[in-house]
Amino acid sequence: MKSKILIILSVLGLFSCQKKEETSKNIIKAIVQDTLSKTIGGTADVSDAPPKEDETAELIRKQLQILLKQDLPAMTKEDRYFYYEAFDLNNDQKDEYFVGFSNSYFCGSGGCSGYILNNNGNLINKFTVTDFPIYVTTTPTEKFYDLIMESGGKFRHIKFKNGKYPSNPSVQPEHNGDFPKGSSKVLDIQGKKLERYSF
Repeated sequence: MKSKILIILSVLGLFSCQKKEETSKNIIKAIVQDTLSKTIGGTADVSDAPPKEDETAELIRKQLQILLKQDLPAMTKEDRYFYYEAFDLNNDQKDEYFVGFSNSYFCGSGGCSGYILNNNGNLINKFTVTDFPIYVTTTPTEKFYDLIMESGGKFRHIKFKNGKYPSNPSVQPEHNGDFPKGSSKVLDIQGKKLERYSF
């Protein structure tokens, strides 16, 4: 009698395991199919996906290691991330890179710090006390487009002079009136879902 019960329990257990395995396979198959259809249809939510690595981010990361060499020991892990956006500032068919931050190490009551790097990753500009986004106008000065940056609660008109932009926008002339037609918004850290990179 005991052996019959053990055989029945073994068969039931085996059947139960097969059922669970089939159910698991069906659930996994459904998730995969749903994800594929959403990805193909462009409706997949990838906001929690890990940031992709790219060559530009690596170039910027290396430059930040140099530019912030003395700051690195004082920075926490949470301080060590950046955002970037590419824009061709001088119409040479090569992007320059706006690099910004949004943490307490780089930001204070007056705004945040950031950089503009050329296509090779070399420093064009460091800037301070700036709120994001930055606006790129369609008007050039010395072949580089003028910028409009918010600093101290006011918009400032920033012009390229002697090979760089001024580093402190708060002391530049105030921008009055509407933004020039065709201006582009870059480093919209709050409004856009820009990827965050560690360095």
